Order: sequence, then C-alpha cells, then structure tokens
Amino acid sequence: MDLNDLGDCRTHLGAKAGRYVLLTVSDTGHGMDKTTLERIFEPFFSTKEVGKGTGLGLATVYGIVKQHNGYINCYSEPGNGTTFKIYLPISATDKQEQVPVEESVLQGGSESILLVDDEDVLRELGASILTRYGYKVTTASNGKEALDIYRESGPSFSIVILDLIMPEMDGKACLREILNINPDAKILIASGHSGQTPMNGTAQLGAKGFVEKPYQIRKLLQLVRKVIDSD
Repeated sequence: MDLNDLGDCRTHLGAKAGRYVLLTVSDTGHGMDKTTLERIFEPFFSTKEVGKGTGLGLATVYGIVKQHNGYINCYSEPGNGTTFKIYLPISATDKQEQVPVEESVLQGGSESILLVDDEDVLRELGASILTRYGYKVTTASNGKEALDIYRESGPSFSIVILDLIMPEMDGKACLREILNINPDAKILIASGHSGQTPMNGTAQLGAKGFVEKPYQIRKLLQLVRKVIDSD
C-alpha cells in the first residue's frame, strides 16, 4: 500500500511517505479499553498477575518493527477484539544487495550453552539460532531453574546466556550465585534494553558482555564465539 498523501501520514503518526507492506493480525477476544490500549507497548506493562509475565512481549515486537523503519498500530474496543497493523517499508532498490562471501559465513560451534529467559518466544528463538549452528542448548525459564541446572551440570556449560529481568530470581541474583559456584563461569547478560545501561553493575559482578534482544543472528553468534574463545 502507499502512504503518500497527507491524510495517510496523519493517520500513522511519524510515518514517512512511501510504499509499505501491510501485515494485519486480528482476534475476536475481549478487546481492551482505552487506558490499557495506551500502554500496551510500554516495557514491563502487563495485565497479568505479578510473576505471570514481564510485559516485554509487545515491547519487543514494537522494537523489531522500529528497527526495520516500520510502524505498528493497534485498534481495540472492549467486546470487539483487537487488530494490529504493521507497516514495513518496501526497499526502493531494484538490485539485490550483494553480501561478500567472507561476511556471510557465520561461525558456530559444538559447545554446550545454558540459555535462560522467561519469555517463551525469545527463549525458543535463541535456542533455535544456537542449535542451528551446532551448539548444544539447555534452556531454563527463570533464575531459580537455571541455578538448579547449573548446580547439577555447571562444568559442562561453556557459556551461560542470562536474561536480566525475570520473575522469582532476576539475572543479577542468578549471576552472583553461578559465580559463587564457579568463579570462572562465562556469562552473557541479555536484555531488551539497548546501550550500556543493562550492564551497569553486571560487568562489575563478572558478566563477560551484553547481548541485545530480540536476538540478531550475526551479533549473537559472534559474541558467543568471542566469549567462549576468550581466556
């Protein structure tokens, strides 16, 4: 579809004129009131009970769409279901970008990795990427579960990828406990927040680095390989 006239751009705040692919996802559920609708993309906002969800799902979707220079809108009314509309820009170039062969080769490995994340979709995504490139992946959905697994099989893991914000036991607490068990453990902190803020306090505690969520294949594989191969 085209977002070329002034009316279309006003409808989609911040949108630039151009050609877009429109993806629409609808349900027939209970819908949302205006107060809830205004906050759905806020990190950590959730209508679930405490400990039942982090509220990062839609915030992550919003981040992915924005990373691709797109726009996302939500339409919902109580009793009338919900519709999400995602607009992704169509590339203006007719020539497919050529990626040098040396840059297209991604290095995997055969080591064992413990991947910890309370978000099912992101945990499965990370495990799928790492498994596809040869790694043996064990997953945990919270810090306590991860700690139990590490107490039993810690020496077998070459690296731990640890979500920062989780119910029951957060990433910082789990990191401390793992390093108490094995001071030489190699741990990556994962977070949906970009920049250096998530590493405040964790680097001093012994984390080897930070990987941003949602996972980008190349960055994730490069950082995992770098940390595993480090002294």
